[in-house]
Amino acid sequence: MLRFPWLLVFKNLGGRPLRTFLTLASLTVAFFLLCVLRSVLGGLEAGIKASANDRLVVQSAVSLFVSLPDSYQAKIQSVPGVEDAIRWQWFGGIYQDPSNFFAQFAVDHDRLLKVYPEIHTDEAAAQAFLEKRTACLVGTKLAQRYGFKVGDRIPLQGTIFPRFDGQPWQLDVVGIYRSSSANVDEQTMFFRYDYLDETRRAELCGGPQGAGVYVLALDGRAPEAVAARVDALFRNGPQAVNTTSEAEFQRQFVSMLGGVPVFLSSIGGGVLFAILLAVLNTMLMAGRERTHDFGVLKALGFQASVVFMLLLLESVGLCLIGGAIGISLAVGSQAAVGNAISLVLPTYEVAQETQLLALGAAAVIGLVAGVLPGLRAAQLEVVEALRAEV
Repeated sequence: MLRFPWLLVFKNLGGRPLRTFLTLASLTVAFFLLCVLRSVLGGLEAGIKASANDRLVVQSAVSLFVSLPDSYQAKIQSVPGVEDAIRWQWFGGIYQDPSNFFAQFAVDHDRLLKVYPEIHTDEAAAQAFLEKRTACLVGTKLAQRYGFKVGDRIPLQGTIFPRFDGQPWQLDVVGIYRSSSANVDEQTMFFRYDYLDETRRAELCGGPQGAGVYVLALDGRAPEAVAARVDALFRNGPQAVNTTSEAEFQRQFVSMLGGVPVFLSSIGGGVLFAILLAVLNTMLMAGRERTHDFGVLKALGFQASVVFMLLLLESVGLCLIGGAIGISLAVGSQAAVGNAISLVLPTYEVAQETQLLALGAAAVIGLVAGVLPGLRAAQLEVVEALRAEV
């Protein structure tokens, strides 16, 4: 019984070096893009997936940009099922230059770490955040980006809350935090809500009164029932509210991007289809060029199935090699790409699931692209194949 000619698979892959190189380059680029696009989509959905089940977000029923009265906090706190309620207010200040954009939130300093246990910092920083009026906490990635360290004073020029004396707000870094959840990124600054509120009430700065949203920590009761109670409490004003799960609140921001997720998915699908056609064309050309060789193999006694498998394995091998290189490049450039898009996408990771999916797609493309050329080669008659020009 004739043994399968495995060496021919490797020999044929190197038979046309330039064509093989160009095909591998196309496959590398295609699977690199596929990994990046899927990782971007994963980053957009990371906050939704990581959302806590025991937290709700209360916002104005009119718009997210309409503030809620500070008096709502005590009323919300009294609703059965609510364990704690923390105020969040987007600040939107400028650090040195408008291009230095990063998120800044004024929050209740004595509740932040209780409501968000995924935010981790040392005891000294937590205590200083409670004691110092101008204290702020910054995420590890934000600290790395600007070189912030404990003891630094950060000037922020108010945009939504401009100071009437024209001077910047001064915030003192008392701690660097890390996050154990994609729900809270590490490129954010948190400072004390009472510092902002006291300055507003003293008429030393402009800006809207009240909090942007309230985040509620629940005591284990059904979130839907608690949300309904909160909405009913303020149904007649002065400001009606809309209470949602944390996941739904995060989903609102993704929906603000409109058709971007669909667009990225479409690009990924288009890339795969294009590379399928490219590999199919390569294998059809390879099959035609080796017609005489296939005739020799059949004349020596090899079955048609062997001829079919030669082209199929060549196609799969080509795709797997190109796919593996593309995936490796995507993983290797993860830090660089993540830093480049960190302002718009704090969470970027080429997950193992993405790598396996891309490798599986490479194998499937190789199989599909190799079937037609393999069948055509297997169906060749020996005499017809031997008459082919060498």
